Amino acid sequence: MASTLLEWKNKIVCVVTCDGRIIVGELAGHDQVQNLILQNSHERVYSIDVEVEQVPLGLYVIRGDNVALISDVEDKEWDNSVKAEPLSSVAQQTL
Repeated sequence: MASTLLEWKNKIVCVVTCDGRIIVGELAGHDQVQNLILQNSHERVYSIDVEVEQVPLGLYVIRGDNVALISDVEDKEWDNSVKAEPLSSVAQQTL
């Protein structure tokens, strides 16, 4: 994963956190435990009642243990007319 993150540095990424948040921003840095630093970031909040809301966050740090998914974003244009249920939290089983 670390080598892929190096390739994505200074590029737009989309991060889904374990609590179901979707955060988009420019990957400014990361470390060996996948802590992420995003700049010019915003949270995309989905609802079935209204269109997508974008909440500006600016410089944002996401702890590595809270990252469920990370993807590069090739197209900066998003369809903000989408209506959808928010993601639920990731359920983790303890052994």
